[in-house]
Amino acid sequence: MEVVFGEPTLTKGTCVFQGKVDDRNLYEEGDIVIGGLFPLHYGPVSFIQSYQKKPEPTGYKYFSARALRWMQTMAFAIEEINQRQDFLPHLKLGYHILDSCDDIPVSLRNSLILVSGLHGNNINSTCAGMERPVSPVIIGDAASGVSMAVLRTLGSFQIPLVSYFASCNCLSNKKEFPTFMRIMPSDAFQIKALVKLIHYFQWTWVGVIGVDSDYARFAIQLFLEESSKFGVCAAYVHLYPVLLSKESVNKVVQTIKRSSAKVILNFSGESELQSILRECGNQNVMDIQWIASEAWSTAKSLWKEFHSLLKGTLGFAIRKAEIPGLQGFLTQQLLSRARKAHFLAELWEEIFDCKLNESLNDHVHGKTSSDRRPCSAPESLNSVFSEYWDVSQLRVSSNVYKAVYLIAHALHDLSACVPGAGPFADGSCADPIHFLPWQVSAPLSMCSESCFPGFRKANRKGEPVCCFDCIPCAEGEISNETDSADCRRCSIETWSNQARNQCVPKAIEFLSYQESMGMVLCAGSVFGVCVTAAVSGVFIAYRTTPVVRANNMELSFLLLLFLAVCFLVSLMFIEEPTDWLCRIRYTTFGISFSLCTSCILAKTVVVLMAFRSTLPGNSVMRWFGPAQQRASVFLCTSVQVIICLVWLTTRPPQVVYNTRHQSAKIIMECMVGSEVGFWCVLGYIGFLACLCFVMAFLARKLPDNFNEAKFITFSMLIFFAVWITFIPVYMSTSGKYMVAVHVFAILASAFGILLCIFAPKCFIVLLKPERNTRRQIMLKNPCLFLFSFPLGVPCGRLASCPGCVPFPLRPYALCCRVGSGSP
Repeated sequence: MEVVFGEPTLTKGTCVFQGKVDDRNLYEEGDIVIGGLFPLHYGPVSFIQSYQKKPEPTGYKYFSARALRWMQTMAFAIEEINQRQDFLPHLKLGYHILDSCDDIPVSLRNSLILVSGLHGNNINSTCAGMERPVSPVIIGDAASGVSMAVLRTLGSFQIPLVSYFASCNCLSNKKEFPTFMRIMPSDAFQIKALVKLIHYFQWTWVGVIGVDSDYARFAIQLFLEESSKFGVCAAYVHLYPVLLSKESVNKVVQTIKRSSAKVILNFSGESELQSILRECGNQNVMDIQWIASEAWSTAKSLWKEFHSLLKGTLGFAIRKAEIPGLQGFLTQQLLSRARKAHFLAELWEEIFDCKLNESLNDHVHGKTSSDRRPCSAPESLNSVFSEYWDVSQLRVSSNVYKAVYLIAHALHDLSACVPGAGPFADGSCADPIHFLPWQVSAPLSMCSESCFPGFRKANRKGEPVCCFDCIPCAEGEISNETDSADCRRCSIETWSNQARNQCVPKAIEFLSYQESMGMVLCAGSVFGVCVTAAVSGVFIAYRTTPVVRANNMELSFLLLLFLAVCFLVSLMFIEEPTDWLCRIRYTTFGISFSLCTSCILAKTVVVLMAFRSTLPGNSVMRWFGPAQQRASVFLCTSVQVIICLVWLTTRPPQVVYNTRHQSAKIIMECMVGSEVGFWCVLGYIGFLACLCFVMAFLARKLPDNFNEAKFITFSMLIFFAVWITFIPVYMSTSGKYMVAVHVFAILASAFGILLCIFAPKCFIVLLKPERNTRRQIMLKNPCLFLFSFPLGVPCGRLASCPGCVPFPLRPYALCCRVGSGSP
């Protein structure tokens, strides 16, 4: 296959660099060659390619002596390191510095040249025939947008990029740009300072403009977010293109003129601002208070040409520093070096507006080379001023100097690595010459290590701001940024995760069957129902025996039924509550226990009245027949029903989501609604239990064989112990534990009644059948016996009963009175 376009022929199996290689560069051999990208030229000339001939390279309007000083600072720092005996003594550093033209296509192209090692003069070199060492790390670029583009290409190969001027906060995203390192502080700090500056002068109406780039867009976004906290409003936000046409410049100026805002904050470089300021001067827009970003706040070319427009401008500059020996390095034998180096030749001709004989400079700015006079050697450097040799305010140059030393320290750490104690896998070390790009780690030189997400910085008293402690965020607070100054509280529906770096939805808590506590309580409830059913089965099977018949069998079966309901009610307290379930659980609880205590009260009253009516034919017992007993049970319960109805129609129970007791969880619980209603239900149950206890206590000394009152007394004592203990425990717990306490109280009191009243009878029926006979019971004590015999049974049939009196305890009851012989 052949491709013919003014380029060498490509044959199968060859790899040739596409396009023309720009051989203008600064290069020095070394064991390790550090790459550099600097915007020596800027301001691309716009034109439309016709593609009817080979496209010409883009031309640029301006030459930056300031950027050339940055280049030379990098070369100076590397030469300074090579001369030191105490620093990298066995390695020689080299450099390969190219012009990025502050343009993404050029910067991408030259960055690939740096990492491929392609020789500038060997255009036809194949990929396997590289003559220069590759650069494992690059210092550059100046612009944030250009740096982002380079990083997205070189980041795939883990090649570090150390920027000296890119300040966009977006570059701090380590997930997107893991190989980026910066000497320049992030814009996040500058923006906070600018907002406080504007707020200090009480400027609340500010115009915001900027070049349409990543740098300006992210900076303006940060400014708008931060300024809103101080009551500063943006009158307008205007982004203008990098390549400014007359229409674009006029649009910016018209926006400024139409607005009432007299304070303007601009985010751009000096090249873009030149055209805008020039047009402002043409249209007499003079009454503007400019706020400068760091990109142009110290640009002397702007101050020199537009000092009348920029008078009073405020802004923040990069910290300046001194670099001993740099000025001599910059100016030493400058003319002779200019005859050999493209960049220096262009500098000389730009400064003195002349043309050197045998000049290597093929860039012409403002006029053709034929218009320039020949340089008359030697021109005096003292007679002119140039930003190239002005070292009075080294700001970006200082960042370049630091970037070189940052890489050098990393290489020094690699060369000083001890096998077995290295930073890589299994304590291994990297070859200090033939290392992989990702192995160049930046050295750590800090008072305190960065605080990871989940922590906040706490400055140490009396120490510099660089010295701080990392304090974990409190529960319910998070920080999701490195070196966060404060922790942010989560919303009421969320809570901090274990790492304290993310707010997650709160867990909803309620007593459920899936947890062990719910399973135990459920098992207890089912067990209670089964025991109640078993007792009922025993009573049914032995319903004709004296012990069963002598204990008011009908009320006993009703009591067993209501006890089973009490056990089942406890199941309503388990599982996720709803409004209707909350209302049902409390009302059924109150009514079921009212039925139980009413049954016990009826049994107690009947026994007491039966033995208090000592005279034969006493009519008081006629009011305690079976119908009256059933009626009394439901009459007593009806009061509880009325209380529950009033409760439900006024302020019924309902589901609430409680976040007060446990901040990390949302407790889903039933709120009783009316506290009066809830305590009236409990109070009425307690009132019935008190009546039962009093009646049973009065009947405690009746003859043993009929003394069920003694067991009722015990059951009520257990009932009181459970519910008196329940109240303080219930009031001091919350969430599912409060529900569990309620369920436990229900089960404990129900089991107490069941066991105290029915266990002794079942014991005699099942294990002591010989005591479950009329004769055995009558021989036990010469006392009162109450059996359920058919009415009118002859007394002679009761051999040991000397006298019998009809007693209307039941329609078929017979009272056999034995004692001192009284009838």
